[in-house]
Amino acid sequence: MTGTLTQTAPLAQAHAQVHALTPEPGPGLGLPLAHGVGSRHDLPLSPFYAYAGAFTALLVSFLALGLLWSSSRFRGDLSGRPLPAALQRVADAPATRTALRFLGAVAALVFLLHLLLGPDDPDRNPAPGAVYVLLWVGLVPASLLLGPVWRLLNPLRAAHSLHPPRKPRPLPAAVGIRPAALGLLLFTWLELVAPDNTSTTTLLAAFALHAAVQLGGAARYGDRWFAHADPFEVYSSLLARLSPLGRRVDGRLVLRSPFHGLDSTPQTPGLVAAVCVLLGSTAYDGLSDSPRWITTLQTSPLGPVPTATLGLLAAVALVAACYGLCAGALRLMNRTLTTPLTSFAHSLLPIALGYLTAHYFSLFVTEGLRTVMMAGGTDNALAPAPFLGPGGLATLQVTAIVTGHVLGVVAAHDRSVRLFPPDRAVAGQLPLFALMIAYTLGGIGLLIA
Repeated sequence: MTGTLTQTAPLAQAHAQVHALTPEPGPGLGLPLAHGVGSRHDLPLSPFYAYAGAFTALLVSFLALGLLWSSSRFRGDLSGRPLPAALQRVADAPATRTALRFLGAVAALVFLLHLLLGPDDPDRNPAPGAVYVLLWVGLVPASLLLGPVWRLLNPLRAAHSLHPPRKPRPLPAAVGIRPAALGLLLFTWLELVAPDNTSTTTLLAAFALHAAVQLGGAARYGDRWFAHADPFEVYSSLLARLSPLGRRVDGRLVLRSPFHGLDSTPQTPGLVAAVCVLLGSTAYDGLSDSPRWITTLQTSPLGPVPTATLGLLAAVALVAACYGLCAGALRLMNRTLTTPLTSFAHSLLPIALGYLTAHYFSLFVTEGLRTVMMAGGTDNALAPAPFLGPGGLATLQVTAIVTGHVLGVVAAHDRSVRLFPPDRAVAGQLPLFALMIAYTLGGIGLLIA
């Protein structure tokens, strides 16, 4: 998370070993913060074994699926083992929903009080860590374990519910989740590129803009606006597709294989854009920690911020272009496939999850605890020592990336045997398989290059 908490001197000292091989950034860039322990450029991992292992895992998975998996097995939101009725009644009770909304509102109020009254120093003010670590990174495990939790905690939903519009206008179907995809891009720009992104002024301005857009849209279109336009709600909902907790089409709370939840991902406009932003921004985060990129920012005639902005946009565009080419190849192989872009977009979600885990897991464990300590009143709290050494972190990172891609291959295969004729089901996956190999090798390259 190169852009997050970049202006923190004690934090930089705590991570001194991370940047031992990294040149000092230029003026205005701050000191990069890595993802826990060990620089990706000196992790004790053999590039040969990392690449060979990843390629072997993908190839074996692809061949095994082609031989043993001839018909679609995922049933989306029709599947799942119902949880006890008493548990569902508690989960759906108005008192439970009210308590969760109250919890989200209290957390938002505490955050605002720290911004308004706290020191403009991220080593003494927990607000930056609350946004960039507890919210952005913390939503990953929370959504995987509990489902789309931000929908229940979202303080802006709670504020809107106090004065909902009497006759909200229908939201055009073509909107999809495109506003949320744009919001995700803007947030990742704030996190990874924006100067002074930990200052209270910057965070207050960002929060005010976010609140104005969300509450303004909800005043026009009703509370359905949040499910389409709130970047954190869409982010949480997409990750929750891989949660073992879900709801069937009849509304019953169930336990199910994450593959079924993944298969039920709506093919809505903007899905590809949202997933490509997640993949591209995480890829840029990895690139931005490299000495060569830091030197580029220092020497660019455009200046560091415009250059970094172009770098982030280029990373997202590259991910999207590769997937677009893959979708075009799928369309050529099967003329009856009317929506190739969205038909297989769900298979990118496990890959995005693998990237997020690889990049931010250790950061969440260390900086998340530090943020909580500061919120409890401990000034200049130091992050605890990472519980994984460089070797353990390298193994976790590569395993997360490879596992995400293998899960993506499985999801894509099941969708392929459903949409393609039997004699072309395996061949129809070759573009996706090539894309996932490229994504895998690129992701590992960002870790160990």
